[in-house]
Amino acid sequence: MTLTLPKWFDLHTHFRQGPAMPSYVQAHLDMGCAGALAMPNTQPPVSRVSGAAQADGWSIESYSAELRAAGADAFEQLIVPLYITRQTTAAMIREGAASGLLRACKYYPPHGTTNSEHGMPMDDLIGGEVFRAMEEHGIVLCIHGEQHALSGPDYIDAQHNAETRFYKERMPRLVAAHPKLRIVCEHITTRTAAEFVAGAPDHVGATITPQHLLYTLGHLIQGLKYHLYCLPIVKFQDDRAALRIAVTKTGQTKFFAGTDSAPHTTKATACGCAAGCFTGGCAPQLYAMAFEDAGVDLASPEGKDLFERFLCLNGPAFYGFPASSQRFQMEKAASPTHLLETPAGPVTPLPLGMGIELTWCLV
Repeated sequence: MTLTLPKWFDLHTHFRQGPAMPSYVQAHLDMGCAGALAMPNTQPPVSRVSGAAQADGWSIESYSAELRAAGADAFEQLIVPLYITRQTTAAMIREGAASGLLRACKYYPPHGTTNSEHGMPMDDLIGGEVFRAMEEHGIVLCIHGEQHALSGPDYIDAQHNAETRFYKERMPRLVAAHPKLRIVCEHITTRTAAEFVAGAPDHVGATITPQHLLYTLGHLIQGLKYHLYCLPIVKFQDDRAALRIAVTKTGQTKFFAGTDSAPHTTKATACGCAAGCFTGGCAPQLYAMAFEDAGVDLASPEGKDLFERFLCLNGPAFYGFPASSQRFQMEKAASPTHLLETPAGPVTPLPLGMGIELTWCLV
């Protein structure tokens, strides 16, 4: 069986900084990716819109130029969001929107994930001038939707976790306070988040990663599969079932591909584990496996349509740019996964770290 699809857009990924950037970009190009939204939690962060890179931060302009020099000029679309910090102002939003450089902003809960120490609490932003300026100028808010400063059982237990708390307590207030703000709920992991997005207005969408469609907390804990450790962490079987229902619902337009592919050359140390699953080079195959696990027959026209909507069409439609006119092919056949060799050191893709063989290959 062979699937011929429009090239797809990864609307949540990480290309980092430094000498390994070309390797990470090429891994995306090699898997039929026509464009990307490159996250701004770099070192230093992408905290300004224009101008040269400085010691305390990139600008969207300078980081985009760095990415293009690393091979991203081959993408049809490249979006770099502005990292929202305490230095972000409404004037920056207005000027960035007018320049055309600013298309999205990223909210990070303080210390909630890799390089998120520059973030600020959501309560300090709801109803404020920055979000109002974004609402006025049509700038997308990309949200890492977890409540910050939780620990122990408050961070996760069988009933609640940082994501469910955020979507029950913060997101309803945000949408009510900013009814026209375009929002992408990034890498959602729970039934609570999936049901919130499904019931929200059309200008609220969500990305879902391959790992959250494939795996649960049991896969992470049994054998301590640290290559599956990412933030937000994989959740329970009921949560995975809700995500699968969301992405495979006939005609759905709100959910789309965003891998959160996050390369680390040193994934685990004696002091802890870096958060992030690397899926460069293998994300479409993993998504196809997840759809099949959810009961979708990709050989049928209906199944192919569901998969194509999620992987290739919904994301561009949400962000307001055309789907790719180029095509790539996937074949139902086993394929191995290899280390990605980079100038900074090797990176282990998720399938290799999990000890699985891909059941799809890129043609």
